[in-house]
Amino acid sequence: MNPFILSMMISNLALGTIITAASYHWFMAWIGLEMNTLAIIPILAKQHHPRATEAATKYFIIQMTASSIILFSSIFNAYHTGTWNITQLTTHPTPSLLTIALAMKLGLVPMHFWLPEVMQGVNTMTALIITTWQKLPPMFLLYLTANQLPMVILLLLAISSTLISGWSGLNQTQLRKIMAYSSIGHLGWMFAILSTSQKLLLFTLTMYLLMTIPIFLIFISSTTKTIKDLGMLWTTSPTSCTMTMVIFMALGGLPPLSGFLPKWLILEELTTNHLIPLATMLTLTSLLSLMFYMRLTYTTTLTV
Repeated sequence: MNPFILSMMISNLALGTIITAASYHWFMAWIGLEMNTLAIIPILAKQHHPRATEAATKYFIIQMTASSIILFSSIFNAYHTGTWNITQLTTHPTPSLLTIALAMKLGLVPMHFWLPEVMQGVNTMTALIITTWQKLPPMFLLYLTANQLPMVILLLLAISSTLISGWSGLNQTQLRKIMAYSSIGHLGWMFAILSTSQKLLLFTLTMYLLMTIPIFLIFISSTTKTIKDLGMLWTTSPTSCTMTMVIFMALGGLPPLSGFLPKWLILEELTTNHLIPLATMLTLTSLLSLMFYMRLTYTTTLTV
């Protein structure tokens, strides 16, 4: 892709996110989401390969469907309340529709099937953008509307996402698919705390980004794409191999690494709010995710 066109696409990607984050009007937030989606489509398809074209098509269809639901719910809410303010979600079923649409944009269970396939069809750098930057616009909208979203739907999405991501990640050999399921699992933890503590949501999102970006940069620099490639990482770069093992264990939430802190705080917050069954289920389902993180760590150490 021409560098000028690529820089323009990335600029529009950033601008769309900023517009969504700064908006309190539903129409402006929707415009930001559309700019963000339309800017990343050429980046997804720039490889001129059937897999990349398929990934771009799937991404476009899912994102447009979710944006249509968001626009419909906001128009429905504005028709009954007379306001386009994002924080005024008083008309049923607007909060439920909005929650489902944003979960679809993020790739939560049961609207998650597109995310692993899209990430597998694009290069590693584009997969990094999908798992990090593209999560920000929907998360900003969730943050603004957190107190008005239906808690039952949020908790169901949280439990199902942590459970299915752990199960699905166990039998994967492609690192991009594994990181896709890792993203789904971490988003499940964020949805569990969304209606209880928005500050903890931001902290968990920040820690997820700080752990995901370095691991993708290691994959890019070492051209690592599969678990088999991961087993050969020590021979090319012992430092990257060591960092990879530490980051995988942190993503799994092993103490005393950084990934343990947000999960510990979430469990403490849920327990304080008398949601002990939910905290227990999240803890048990996270063991599945921890299993494939430990498998990746073990694979990395085979050649040490």
